[in-house]
Amino acid sequence: MSGDALSQDPAELSRRIDTTRAHPARVYDVFLGGKDNYPVDRAAAAAALAANPRGYLDVRHNRDFLRRAVTTLAREDGIHQFLDIGTGLPTADNVHQIAQRIAPDTRVVYVDNDPVVLAHARALLTSGPEGRTDYIDADFTNPAQILEQAAKTLDFDRPVALCLVAILHFVEDEEAYPIVRDLVEVLPAGSRIVLSHLTEDLNAENVRAVQRTYTERGFTFVLRSKAEVERFFTDSGLELAAPGVVPAHHWRPDGAAPVPEQPEAAYLATLDDIERVRYRDINDVTDADINVYAAVGKKA
Repeated sequence: MSGDALSQDPAELSRRIDTTRAHPARVYDVFLGGKDNYPVDRAAAAAALAANPRGYLDVRHNRDFLRRAVTTLAREDGIHQFLDIGTGLPTADNVHQIAQRIAPDTRVVYVDNDPVVLAHARALLTSGPEGRTDYIDADFTNPAQILEQAAKTLDFDRPVALCLVAILHFVEDEEAYPIVRDLVEVLPAGSRIVLSHLTEDLNAENVRAVQRTYTERGFTFVLRSKAEVERFFTDSGLELAAPGVVPAHHWRPDGAAPVPEQPEAAYLATLDDIERVRYRDINDVTDADINVYAAVGKKA
């Protein structure tokens, strides 16, 4: 790892952390049962859960799609380099841990712009000795900086998997499509794009209620149709891998989603709805629960 981002002055990093406004990475962390968030993030998550009581399944199945996609690319397609933009806070199974179990020489670069993610980035830089990991403190809207820094760790003469998982619905059209094209243009042939995106195609009433809770807190929140998600691939000349753009839980399910260990009933009764989410089994899912499209594409 080069870990250049970790050299930032702690006082400056602390100044950058705004605990008065929710941040998508930290709200996501709440739904994954993480601890690296603030009351304002938990309030945003609670409001979203109140709007859609089974909405935690979108977050958890989105994360499980990432697990399956990385596993497939590393094991079946021989992809040993990953550029994960919009990484979020470290969790139980990060991209490098998934991939390096299969291919220990895998290289992974993580990218996020939340200073709280940066503060915890050392947990993402725990590569095995044969592989490498790095972290870039940068915004998705600056692809040139991301690519320049990523080239210190990744070999852009070999295929790279670009992970854009649950990030593009926070970006308006006029930026989202051109930036994806710019990123893909630099990738070599044989590279893959791992992408997930919220939509109102599937269960519009539920997801629109969640959308309102986020936009009220100042988030950009763009719900895109299947055709609009497919455009991220077609505009960049990518070939969609089977089964195409599908609800996240239908993308190559493997029956291996982690099942959380259940605490004592008395303890569970003391928790609020948000705190209980971490103990819920995501295998208890129906099509009516999911509002996330997922897909993987290949650059010819």
